[in-house]
Amino acid sequence: MMYLAIVLTLALPAASFLASLVCVLLLRGRRKLCLDAEDLEVGVTTARVADGPESGLDGPPPAQKDDIFALFPRRFTWSEVETATANFTSDVIGKGGFSTVYFARLKDSIAASVKLHQRSKRLHLAFRLELSILLHIHHPYIVRLLGYCDEQDEQGVLIFEFVPNGSLHDKLHSGAVLPWARRTSIAYRLAQALDYLHEGCELQIVHGDIKASNVLLDGDLNPKLCDFGCACMGFSAAVLPPVELTGSPGYIDPYYIRTGMVSKKSDVYSFGVLLLVIITGEEAFDAGAERLLTAVAGKTVREAAGGKVTEIVDRRLNGDYDEGEVAIMAAISALCIGENPSLRPSMADVVRMMEEKVPSAISTVDCKP
Repeated sequence: MMYLAIVLTLALPAASFLASLVCVLLLRGRRKLCLDAEDLEVGVTTARVADGPESGLDGPPPAQKDDIFALFPRRFTWSEVETATANFTSDVIGKGGFSTVYFARLKDSIAASVKLHQRSKRLHLAFRLELSILLHIHHPYIVRLLGYCDEQDEQGVLIFEFVPNGSLHDKLHSGAVLPWARRTSIAYRLAQALDYLHEGCELQIVHGDIKASNVLLDGDLNPKLCDFGCACMGFSAAVLPPVELTGSPGYIDPYYIRTGMVSKKSDVYSFGVLLLVIITGEEAFDAGAERLLTAVAGKTVREAAGGKVTEIVDRRLNGDYDEGEVAIMAAISALCIGENPSLRPSMADVVRMMEEKVPSAISTVDCKP
């Protein structure tokens, strides 16, 4: 326990608090963020990026045998999209600044989510960039692209599997209380998904907007990471400085705000914030109080490491959690949100730490999905 306290103390220097305050000021200023949770919209592709090879847009990996979606992702006609959404009169299940997501029924009664971008040259370009990323991804804990439609000028459609249980944000902040073991399991599976994006898929991908509302939950409450509008893949290290920020208040990496440099460690930072949200049940950014959760995380996680877990854990759990696991999760979070990106763990490190130290996270999960 003393080791954890030392780790937490080193991982959250006073400079982190000042950097967090800078985040708030910049985010409230002239710079524009990515869109809201359900929007799955577009980020900026002009950020300077580190940690990756040059990209190749060769299309999706080959389908697996006996896969019921072996024909997906595929190009749909506009007529097929209209039929699946009853001419876009079906239920709206998500809405953002520049897109609307409709419930749809494909052939063979397959449920789907259809994301319709607003008509715009800029958004259509962003749609093509997002599509090129999604075509390279196949993982059980990442929302699956079933198809797309690009027949309409300056208007794109992305078609995803339907994920019925809403978002992790909804589950943490409203309705029935999400049990501790389920929280750790979701965190562990999400860490696996990010490790896959960073190291496991054919191109190294930075998601760019990790947050609770971008984690959907399926019928068994398994996570499905969504919204690749801010993602970068196969990047070069010498791209123009960003014109506008990508990310979300409370989750965005202060190092990125200062330098405009995007890397896999930016996702690691956001994942660390998400761990704090999972542990505490608090919002990453309290708009009313203008307070970042990370701004008080230093004190909070140090107290958790010292045994005062009741001061950090979501009170709605009513003590139904393992104090040792809370301390470990807090320690991992502290490492992830460290000021220096080079000292943050990789997502592979995070997966390994959770496998070794958080038994509830893997009690019903295969370690190698």
